[in-house]
Amino acid sequence: MIRLLFVILGSVFLTLGFIGVIIPGLPTTPFLLLSAACYFHGSKRLHSWLLNHKLFGKFIRDFSENRSISLRSKIISLVMMWSMISLSVFVIVDNIYAKVVILVLGAVGTTVILLIPTSRKS
Repeated sequence: MIRLLFVILGSVFLTLGFIGVIIPGLPTTPFLLLSAACYFHGSKRLHSWLLNHKLFGKFIRDFSENRSISLRSKIISLVMMWSMISLSVFVIVDNIYAKVVILVLGAVGTTVILLIPTSRKS
């Protein structure tokens, strides 16, 4: 039963991580790492699949081994995230409250990325 709970949580976190690629301000990194941790405890097959994923696998493996991410990954993440946030806030969204929420979530996502240690190797 506990393993099933970890698989369900891992799947929820993975879905949020994938959504975070598209939705500005929703951080992808912590959700992918949480997903990997849940799959590790719930399903070796899903954990292996995630570690070998074409888009996210290398990042998760590197973080698992070094507990850090490269400066290049941080810069790419922040540039992409703030590009989408800027597009949303200045072009797409009209509601001032929605703009504030997007900016606050972007600040939280930025803080999370900056708090993860930077790896010494690029």
